[in-house]
Amino acid sequence: MTETMNIPDLMADIGARAKAAARILAIATPQAKTDALVAAADAVWAARSAIIDANAKDMAFGRDKGLSAAMLDRLMLDEERIKGIVKGLKSVAAQDDPVGAVLEDWTQPTGIHIRRVRTPLGVIGVIYESRPNVTADAGALCLKAGNAVILRGGSESFHSSTAIHGALQSGLE
Repeated sequence: MTETMNIPDLMADIGARAKAAARILAIATPQAKTDALVAAADAVWAARSAIIDANAKDMAFGRDKGLSAAMLDRLMLDEERIKGIVKGLKSVAAQDDPVGAVLEDWTQPTGIHIRRVRTPLGVIGVIYESRPNVTADAGALCLKAGNAVILRGGSESFHSSTAIHGALQSGLE
């Protein structure tokens, strides 16, 4: 017997776990976030064969579904594109940490000193279609900014995005 999925309960669980993760990420040190992103990049590179194999399934699904040549090109991953993902992860890792940066500060005529400081938002949702590299891009940017992210990729990139997510998770651990 097939168990039916209770979508509202599933979404509530995902949201609760993301909210709990956001509390931890909000106070993560800049060095911890940088180290995590570099480790994630290394893990993606180490898993490139598995990612390319997963992408082959998505490409076959996309062809069967009748995706245009442009959509298939966006979906396709090869070693060169995975190098781009790794480069992107390392580029985000190398950026200055935005959390805690003072954007403005001033003193009111009453003597109260006010500072506008960058803080994490909490949980961010990203919905994307057949660009599996967005899994890494969105995840890296959210992590660097101290936010948790709920990713929802399109069905066309399911296997590729899952493989990239697995590699990122492995590196982050």
